[in-house]
Amino acid sequence: MIRLQEFQKQLADVKEKIYQKVSHPYLMRYIESPDIDEDKILLLLSILKELNLSEEEISNYAITIMLIQIALDTHEHVSNANLEEGSLKTRQLTVLAGDYYSGLYYKILADMKDIHMIQILAEGIKDVNEHKISVYQKESDDLETLMASIKMIEGSLYSKLSSYFQVSGWYEFVSNLLFVKRLISEREKFVSGSPSIVFDGLEKLARSVTHKNSIEKQRYLLALCDRYIMNSKLLLEKAMTNIPFFNELINQRMLSIFKQHQPLPTIFVEEG
Repeated sequence: MIRLQEFQKQLADVKEKIYQKVSHPYLMRYIESPDIDEDKILLLLSILKELNLSEEEISNYAITIMLIQIALDTHEHVSNANLEEGSLKTRQLTVLAGDYYSGLYYKILADMKDIHMIQILAEGIKDVNEHKISVYQKESDDLETLMASIKMIEGSLYSKLSSYFQVSGWYEFVSNLLFVKRLISEREKFVSGSPSIVFDGLEKLARSVTHKNSIEKQRYLLALCDRYIMNSKLLLEKAMTNIPFFNELINQRMLSIFKQHQPLPTIFVEEG
């Protein structure tokens, strides 16, 4: 049985190694330091701890996938950025940073001589990018397709990892947890008035529905999102039974993520 304290230390060590790799002095002068999602590191380490791997291999695989995630997120920031005066250099360097992070992941796996994993993760990257294009261009013709794309964007890399190491029991749990986390984040953006690519897609699909006012429209879109959050919570509970190594850290983070979700009746109380 893995001690919780040792697990926390490894998580912190992996996060620090990732930070060291992505902190290029020149890039950091012009672009924001990339976000390193501890939840995703936690999930990766939890999956990899099940396998007959050395600590170095566990660390390398976790760092590799996080570098890919950071690269994908960095390129997405370019898509979201405004073409303001003076921002062209920042946009160009952000693209360069994403490419740089991708190169780092490739080098780690090449040094490990794990060519098959390079191929598997390349397929995952392709899947993520295809679904991002679909979401950003609002190509979905129905709600299920839109939400399936969001879920694929969040979980594709973990699907490839689970398939590669034949630990399929983890995929349903991880994909649903990250899906819930993403929907809650997009929901918070929408409520605060910030841009949300998910709610942009929901709004397009809901245009045929008649709304009396903007508050009614907000409630309708939030209700759609809530439905998927609640359904994924149920799927998470079911998936937990198939996970042999379900540690306390994951349980704590899952509960913390759930607490961020404010049910619809508590939103917009002042409007009645």
